Amino acid sequence: MKRSSRSPAGRLLYAQSGGVTAVINATAAGVIEAARAKGVQVYAARNGILGALREELIDTSKETAAAIAALRHTPGGAFGSCRYKLKSLEANRAEYERLIEVLRAHDIRWFLYNGGNDSADTALKISQLGKAMGYDIRCIGVPKTVDNDLAVTDCCPGFGSVAKYTAVSTLEASLDVASMADTSTKVFILEVMGRHAGWIAAAAGLAGDNADAPPHLILFPERVFDEAAFLAKVKATVERVGWCTVVASEGIRNAEGQFLAEAGGRDAFGHAQLGGVAPVLAALVKEKLGYKYHWALPDYLQRSARHLASKTDADQAYAVGKAAVEYALAGQNAVMPVIVRTADAPYRWKIESAPLSKIANREKKMPASFLTRDGFGITAAARRYLAPLIQGEAPLPYGKDGLPKYVQLKNLAVARQLPAFKP
Repeated sequence: MKRSSRSPAGRLLYAQSGGVTAVINATAAGVIEAARAKGVQVYAARNGILGALREELIDTSKETAAAIAALRHTPGGAFGSCRYKLKSLEANRAEYERLIEVLRAHDIRWFLYNGGNDSADTALKISQLGKAMGYDIRCIGVPKTVDNDLAVTDCCPGFGSVAKYTAVSTLEASLDVASMADTSTKVFILEVMGRHAGWIAAAAGLAGDNADAPPHLILFPERVFDEAAFLAKVKATVERVGWCTVVASEGIRNAEGQFLAEAGGRDAFGHAQLGGVAPVLAALVKEKLGYKYHWALPDYLQRSARHLASKTDADQAYAVGKAAVEYALAGQNAVMPVIVRTADAPYRWKIESAPLSKIANREKKMPASFLTRDGFGITAAARRYLAPLIQGEAPLPYGKDGLPKYVQLKNLAVARQLPAFKP
């Protein structure tokens, strides 16, 4: 890519972090297209912050405009992601100094890290270290998480699409259960992501709007799991309706604070590994009530289902990428473009800048006003918040084979300038 004489000096580095979403690549497209419009060359880190540490960089200027545009409808992480949390500056200063060395070696003046809470913390720390080491680097956190638990922003890119997938799947599976309930399955349990915050589980509540409509029970991490109350509600629902749909967040806990699904072990971020709450609940239903059941664990399907993406979500994902570049080139540092809701009906939103210090390592849970008194459903206030986020469809181009036409980038490597480094 040729730079004009008016182009800003330096390059921009973009990286993807944590679990990917159906629309994170739309953010990547927003970043790259906005930077190209300003004559700025974009490098991408292969597999997130690990790529930056290893000096495994990708030159996105080798990709065609059509390929970058196609990222807007391609799920997954086009440049690879990782679950790797940098320790504190005091505990592992060498990694942070290595990052600055890589940035300096490739004349990178803007770093955009696309992720959740931990990624916001990383971007904040790198911005602080850049100042301490006398290197002029502007760091922007770019929001992304299906969990919808970032502070400050009204919602998180990635959430609207998983919310739509969850609501639609709840509705469709419930129609199946209702059809078979007379002689077969009485209870269907859908387990969704959400370790500490029940936003995804809450979205299932959009599938129905009365006591007899599914989901009949939603189990939130924000409420202690009460086995007796759960079983009584399931039994009453089956007796009244003939069947029962339950949506459970993976992170529900008992009165002792233990995850119902804890399997032992920890992931790369130190989080407890969960083994599946749906089979635990299903076993309870079978043992205590004797009902025939089925359970489902969508797992990666819920966050990769680009064919069922929300247009609102796809538009917001692109917008935060574009805004992140604008903020970086304007000289902002240690900030994140966040979504601000200006109206519910009709839904209106805008992008504003917020300091990373107010976002990093903070977690937004479901407010009490969004949960019904019995703790098994969502309120009208929750519906007003959630409903606009799943609105609209984002159509895909399909090929003659009946499958979506997703793009796979060339991802050509940039020549290394430094000795190898093992994180």
